[in-house]
Amino acid sequence: MTINDFKAQLALPVIVAPMFLVSGTKLVIEACKNGIAGTFPSLNGRTPEAFEQMLMEITTELQKHHETTGIKPAPFGVNIIVNKTNQRAITDLNLCKKYKVPLVITSLGAVKDVVNTIHDYGGLVFHDVIKKRHAEKAAESGVDGIVTVAAGAGGHAGTANPFALIKEIKSIYNGAIILAGAIASGGDVVAAESMGADFAYMGTKFIATEESLASNEYKQLVIKSQIEDIVYTDYVTGVNANFIKQTIEKNDPNILEQKEHAEILATNKSSKAWKDVWSAGHGVTGINHIVKTSELINTLKQEYKVTLEKNVERLKKINLS
Repeated sequence: MTINDFKAQLALPVIVAPMFLVSGTKLVIEACKNGIAGTFPSLNGRTPEAFEQMLMEITTELQKHHETTGIKPAPFGVNIIVNKTNQRAITDLNLCKKYKVPLVITSLGAVKDVVNTIHDYGGLVFHDVIKKRHAEKAAESGVDGIVTVAAGAGGHAGTANPFALIKEIKSIYNGAIILAGAIASGGDVVAAESMGADFAYMGTKFIATEESLASNEYKQLVIKSQIEDIVYTDYVTGVNANFIKQTIEKNDPNILEQKEHAEILATNKSSKAWKDVWSAGHGVTGINHIVKTSELINTLKQEYKVTLEKNVERLKKINLS
């Protein structure tokens, strides 16, 4: 599959970002049925067997949808952490090969052998980066796309301005660019394309959907949160990421005031990163209620269309000659 083939199967150039303990089979399936790429971390299957069950469910349901409606669903994807900390990396990669997962998103390591394995069965590989140096390594490994994780993204994110980050990465890479970071509307997707991105990466917006695995308390907190409630910190996992401030303070009221932090929350037996300390990005702004994934995607489509139409009208009113 080529990037053009992949994009042609999407109703919108949008990928639902893989979210640990949030992205389940129902969210992935509904996203794909409604024309955007749904993805999930392989580790959301708590064992290799559980991961394979997820792959079986997704492929079966999407095939059934195609046969029933005659409409081919959007491709789905799996995120694999590719470094020594993930002892399941090779096992999960082989399962992706077995089920011919259309898209594999690699994190924490761009490895040429991994890329070759996915390319051999016809899949695409995107890789997460937060800076140019990481993008250069990803380009050398032969990935098909680079996910530029800019400021304001949920989970492990960078601090770079998206305008500058895309421009810098495009100066050394000719493949597809996927922009992540506070993208929360169809208009934002148009803006991402205008900046030079080929696809938009959306995560936080999909936490507050009926199909996400997030608890109702988590969803309600996302609805209530604003930008100032999102904290960028390495206190939770040892690596900088965006988390909801209230859940950090609930586990350790004083931790954000500490100037030195030899011990992080991840080592606290009374709490677990991601499970008890919840992640979200600046995209929490504008999330007002829990919706079905299909309803959210329909809204995105409408917003995307309206924004494009407005841009056409603006173009008619100005003279750039």
